[in-house]
Amino acid sequence: MSLTRKRVLVTGGAGFLGSHLCDRLAAAGDDVLCVDNYFTGRKDNIAHLLGNPNFEALRHDVTFPLYVEVDEIYNLACPASPVHYQFDPVQTTKTSVIGAINMLGLAKRIGATILQSSTSEVYGDPTVHPQTEDYRGNVNPLGPRACYDEGKRCAETLFFDYHRQHKVRIKVARIFNTYGPRMHPNDGRVVSNFIVQALRGEDITLYGDGMQTRAFCYVEDLVDGLIRLMATGPEVTGPMNIGNPHEIPVRELAERVIDLVNAKSRIVHKPLPQDDPLQRCPDIAMAKRELGWAPAVPLEEGLRRTVAYFEALLSRSGPPMQARAGIGGPDRPGDDGFGDHAP
Repeated sequence: MSLTRKRVLVTGGAGFLGSHLCDRLAAAGDDVLCVDNYFTGRKDNIAHLLGNPNFEALRHDVTFPLYVEVDEIYNLACPASPVHYQFDPVQTTKTSVIGAINMLGLAKRIGATILQSSTSEVYGDPTVHPQTEDYRGNVNPLGPRACYDEGKRCAETLFFDYHRQHKVRIKVARIFNTYGPRMHPNDGRVVSNFIVQALRGEDITLYGDGMQTRAFCYVEDLVDGLIRLMATGPEVTGPMNIGNPHEIPVRELAERVIDLVNAKSRIVHKPLPQDDPLQRCPDIAMAKRELGWAPAVPLEEGLRRTVAYFEALLSRSGPPMQARAGIGGPDRPGDDGFGDHAP
């Protein structure tokens, strides 16, 4: 074994984003430990890795301490779609806050570098557009999304306090809407919602007038950004926006999906959920400067790959499955889109 081979812990590694990250790290020859409690993560996402000698899976909830020896930690643990994080909002906050404390404590004890998957939701319903990292946000601390928004904001505070007080080597990535294969078919995000509805010939549910904007980053590009951020020197801590700066109205996304699937679906409108942001678009000047990174996969190509995934998934399983008994409900516009990266 190479003396430079890294031991890497990925919390939430069986989720949408986490499983793709595990793929990349294992393929690079790193020794990957995937930790997940399977609240929204799925074993199917990592089944192909179980025979890989570079990969190991452990069922564990990050709200409890974990004692392992690793060189790097990617902390992706937390349900990320409104359907999932609003199902048990107290547990969502615990996962963000107590999970961050436990993983930071681990990093402190073993001297590991730790990356936090923060979110564009820390900006709330922004009054600054596009959002730069120095913008402090416009978040409702009492609303139904606060368990996620404020939990992630508190986690960022903890990361920088551990950095200042205990010299822990940290990286904080603010992830914007991400999509691609392995999204859960009922996670409440616009891309998965629209594709599943179109493939099943159902009406496309649009909240509000559909003119709210989002910027969609394909999962391969997002993972590349995270790996590049982890590889930077100790002087680069973030927070750093990772996402696609090219925004489109949500209605346009629905129309593109209908055309791509050749569906006969109609677009129907429902009221916009409370605190759903009207604009969401990253300024990625810092990522370009520090990482030499920008998204490369065009939206049309990313949507084709994602449609192909859902076509295969629905042909195998029939109607979309719930992530867990009791989770589900109305489709929602979704948030940063980095998938069901539980615990």
